[in-house]
Amino acid sequence: MSPTPNLGGAPDAADLIKDATIETFQADVLDASTEVPVIVDFWASWCGPCRTLGPILEKATLARGGKVKMVKVDTDKNQMLAQQLRIQSLPTVMAFVNGQPVDGFMGAVPESEVNSFLDRIIAAAEQMGLGGGQPQALNIGEVIAAGEQALAQGDLGMAMQAFGQAAQQAEPGSDEQVEAIAGAARVQLAAGDKEAARATLSQIPEDKQDHPALAQVRAQLELAGDTTDSSGLAELRAAHERNPEDQEAAFAYAEAQISAGDTEGGMATLLDMIAKDREWNEGAAKAKLLTVFDALGAAHPEVKKARRRLSSLLFS
Repeated sequence: MSPTPNLGGAPDAADLIKDATIETFQADVLDASTEVPVIVDFWASWCGPCRTLGPILEKATLARGGKVKMVKVDTDKNQMLAQQLRIQSLPTVMAFVNGQPVDGFMGAVPESEVNSFLDRIIAAAEQMGLGGGQPQALNIGEVIAAGEQALAQGDLGMAMQAFGQAAQQAEPGSDEQVEAIAGAARVQLAAGDKEAARATLSQIPEDKQDHPALAQVRAQLELAGDTTDSSGLAELRAAHERNPEDQEAAFAYAEAQISAGDTEGGMATLLDMIAKDREWNEGAAKAKLLTVFDALGAAHPEVKKARRRLSSLLFS
């Protein structure tokens, strides 16, 4: 039985789904993604989940009639390319728009999630006028929300890209621009670059310095002091345990716990101090605790728990 000819209109499957190498990646992915979004499936023949996901991706790509293209990369045959793109597990799927990675996922996921992923990429591309759509006004709030989600998931590259795009596209001096700049500074802090975060915050206009979006990142900067090594932390813990009534030793220990990343332990130590003497050193323990609350955010489960205990201590 001869193959059904393409009578026009529908794109050829061979154009929508390709195998790529490091030599063809520029043309098949980066260049092609300036016209239509391209998803890249990184796979290997020995990978069982890859064999499950691949056909689902192909089916979903073909079903969208040219609004998205798919490129497959065999990582065994293209190890250098996989290393350059920091592919750490298989399968990995990355979406490219305008030559840049904009989204992705790892592991085999259900067909419903694949469909949602492709629809989200297509919608984002159409907002920029790709794939035959007309450019739409960028929803800055949605971009900022995407940055927040990426930051919460630890995807610092995607978070910085989202916050940066929002900051550039938002009205200069607007609340949305301040929120985007503050988000970018939080990404830099998460990456351990305090100086870059301070430089980013310096872009915020003087009349916006009291914006609520800055509270969290400023609190994080305040807590991002010199890190305490394990031996120093152990010494401060020992000093605190030798004399639990010594508020100064307890405060030093709490600061070291927080500096070392043990915010839960640091909050517990500060709460114990408040229980003993809430007014010690002009309320220093409470002030430090509130800074930690700001740094972690009101939705953090440990903050909620610590707030309940603080309330019981202050109002009992």
